[in-house]
Amino acid sequence: MNNLFRGLLAGYGAKKLGGGCFGTIIVFIILWMLLGQCSN
Repeated sequence: MNNLFRGLLAGYGAKKLGGGCFGTIIVFIILWMLLGQCSN
């Protein structure tokens, strides 16, 4: 999975699941790591 597609998916999920600014950043990081694990 390329980084652009991975970033878009993580950003969309973070926007939907994140409560505030800090929560959105945490969700983005978690989703980024999970999507990275799936691609390996």
